[in-house]
Amino acid sequence: MTDQAPAVAPGAYTGPSRVLSGVQPSGALHLGNYLGALVKFSRLQHEIDTFIFVADLHAITVWQDPALLAQQTREIAAAYIASGLDPDKATIFPQSVREHAELAWIFQCVARLGWLDRMTQFKEKSGKHKERSSVGLYTYPVLQAADILIYKATHVPVGEDQKQHLELTRDIAGKFNHDFGVPGGVPAFFPQPEPLIQGPGARVMSLRDGSAKMSKSDPSDYSRINLTDTADDIAAKVRKARTDPEPLPETLEELTARAEADNLVGIFAALAGKTKAEVLAEYAGKGFGTFKPALAELAVEKLAPVGDRMRGLLADPAELDKILAKGAARASEAAAPTLAEVKKLVGFWGA
Repeated sequence: MTDQAPAVAPGAYTGPSRVLSGVQPSGALHLGNYLGALVKFSRLQHEIDTFIFVADLHAITVWQDPALLAQQTREIAAAYIASGLDPDKATIFPQSVREHAELAWIFQCVARLGWLDRMTQFKEKSGKHKERSSVGLYTYPVLQAADILIYKATHVPVGEDQKQHLELTRDIAGKFNHDFGVPGGVPAFFPQPEPLIQGPGARVMSLRDGSAKMSKSDPSDYSRINLTDTADDIAAKVRKARTDPEPLPETLEELTARAEADNLVGIFAALAGKTKAEVLAEYAGKGFGTFKPALAELAVEKLAPVGDRMRGLLADPAELDKILAKGAARASEAAAPTLAEVKKLVGFWGA
C-alpha cells in the first residue's frame, strides 16, 4: 500500500467503453444546462453505453428541503427525456442506489487527505465559513469518483469546474489498481476515465452579465432561459438581454472583447449547430435590432418543444417514478458485480 497515486496504473483496462454523467436536482435547469450537457447526453446515447443519473446524493451536501427533493429529482429526469434521452437506450436513474455510497466509503480509505486539500471547488463553495460546511461537501469528489468507477466508466463529459475532480478519480483508480489489483496488474481493474470536452455551448453566460456564468441561483429570472419557460418568456428574455450599441464585428478576435455580444453569438451558434465564425459571416455589421429577433426565433424553435415535453412528463409523476425505478434497477445490476469484486480484492469477510 502506498500514500501516492502511481504515475501509471498497472496494465491497461480492457473492458467496454461507457460514459457517465449527472446533474444535481437543486433547482430549475436552464439554457446553460441544455447546451452544456443535456443535448450532448442525447447524442452520446447513440455512440456509447450511457449512464445518466440524477445527483441526489451530491445535492444534499448543502441543505435541500426534504419535501421538495423527490419532485426535483423527477424534474431532472423529465428534462433528460424532454431533451432527447431515451430511457430504453440510456440508463436514467437516481444516484442514491446503494452501490455508490458503499464504494465511496472504500475510496475514502484509498484517497489521501492531501489530494482533497488541493480541490479548489470546496474552497470556492464554502467561502469564509468552511467550518460550517458539511463534511460531505469536502469529500464529495470521492463520491464522484465512486459514481464514475462503480460502472467502470471510461469517458466523462466535463466542464472547466470538474476537470480537477476527474483527475482525482484517475488518481483513486490508479492507487486502487496498484494497491489491490489482480496479481501482475494486467488488465487494470479500474479504467483511467478520459474527459469528454464539451465544446461549443459548454459555458453559457448570464443574459444580464456576459462575465458571469448563467446560473439558477441568480436572483434575476431574466439572467437565464429556463427549460420550462414558455415561447413568450424565451422571446422576451432574448429581447431584454444585455448588449452594447455597436453592430456585430467581422472577426472572432473583435467579438471576444465584447462579453455580451460574444455570449449571444455563442448561444446562436450552439442552437444552430454552427461555429461562431459562421454566425459572424451572416450577421457581421448588423445591429442587435436584427440579430436579437433572429436569435429569439431560433431559441423558441429549439427550446419551446423541450418545455412543452417537460410539462407533459411532470403531469404524470407516476410514470416518471417508473422510469427512475427501472433505471435504478438496471444501474444496480451493472454496479453490483463491481462492488462485489472490490470487496473481495480489499479482503472483506464473506466477499
